Amino acid sequence: MSYSVNNLTNVYNFYMTTYAPKSSTPYDSHKKSELRSVYNSIVKLNKESPLYILDTSRDSREFAVNIKENARELRNTIASLGGLDEEELLNKKVAYSSNPDIVTADFIGTLQEGDELPAYDIEVDSLATSQVNSGKYLLDDEPVALPPDTYSFDINIDDLNYEFQFSIKPTDTNRDVQERLSRLITNAGIGIKAQVVSGEDNTSYLRMESNTTGQKDGRSYIYRVSDHRTSKTSGTVDYFGLDHVTTQASNASYRVNGEERTSASNRITLDKVYEIELTGVSSEEGETASIGLKTDVESLTENVNTLVRGFNSFLQAVAEYTDNQPKSNQLFHEMSGVARVFAKQLTSVGLNLNLDGTLEVDDESLRQNAMSEDAAETFSPLKSFTNAVLRKTNQVSLNPMNYVNNVIVAYKNPGKNFASPYITSAYSGMMFNSYC
Repeated sequence: MSYSVNNLTNVYNFYMTTYAPKSSTPYDSHKKSELRSVYNSIVKLNKESPLYILDTSRDSREFAVNIKENARELRNTIASLGGLDEEELLNKKVAYSSNPDIVTADFIGTLQEGDELPAYDIEVDSLATSQVNSGKYLLDDEPVALPPDTYSFDINIDDLNYEFQFSIKPTDTNRDVQERLSRLITNAGIGIKAQVVSGEDNTSYLRMESNTTGQKDGRSYIYRVSDHRTSKTSGTVDYFGLDHVTTQASNASYRVNGEERTSASNRITLDKVYEIELTGVSSEEGETASIGLKTDVESLTENVNTLVRGFNSFLQAVAEYTDNQPKSNQLFHEMSGVARVFAKQLTSVGLNLNLDGTLEVDDESLRQNAMSEDAAETFSPLKSFTNAVLRKTNQVSLNPMNYVNNVIVAYKNPGKNFASPYITSAYSGMMFNSYC
């Protein structure tokens, strides 16, 4: 069972990282009550679902994962604008940085009426860096100067040891094996990405870089490569230069209100109020970035712009499949139809509906409405629109198979049927079926 689950995870991760958004946010974690609600919704959906034959082609698998993940992305965008409660929607405070070239900021705290947040001035001395290993330059077309055999080497990262095995054939060139190792290391998902870098005179080398940065637990390295105690034939680490460290990992060094600090990451939380990202080094001593909150008007207009970008991005992702997924048009029209229902109210607050179903922001009109005394009442229809979009994204996430091409075989007898795992099994099974 564990073998099947692990392989299914690998399949899903492949489709998600290749075809769908890759973001992960705090809104991807859920309470028990929320998970119970999802479970109950799935049971009800399965109970009423007819039996059908699915199109299980590669394009359909890609489409199913893509629309599910884009729906999740849009839901998280809405949640980030103040929460999933209608009263809190679009009320999120927005942070600013006076110097985005060295620091950007997001507000992650809570603010009660009358609260005053401390001001921060940040100066950046150095950024946290990742570890880079650069192998030896070898002639691309030259045969590998190692006897044909099964080789292996070990990579130690985060106190875990991973062994990589591969074969070298008599016809393999240096470039062939470098590209094979690049795919092997990157696709393993252990926190290292590898690529073959071309040099001069038809040469190349294998470059490896850690996904994480900084020195943890006092170590000067993030990963180590060796084949001294590996299970198969050794020799590839030395031949390709896999253990040659060209850039050591280092911590970020910065000052907050003059106080020196260090961090293993360039993304840092300040007093559980701001999440900042160090983006560059101060060009001269004393150059700082001031972090604070934007005004209510600026926060509201930015929240609305974020909502529009998320909505348009979802429609564009769905539109990419109109040529080979007939039911993608159905999803496109259902989502854009939500905007058409609220078109008049959206126009009144500064959002115009384009002919292709996307929204466009009239910045001047939006700002004037945000500055009006009855702004809360003016933007009430926008909150209703946002809630309608949220309901649609939840529906798509729950049952993406509704938009995959299928042929209905039989309907269930109304009122005399039982819950079955058919729908959810179809979603995971269509990917897993052709994998093994």
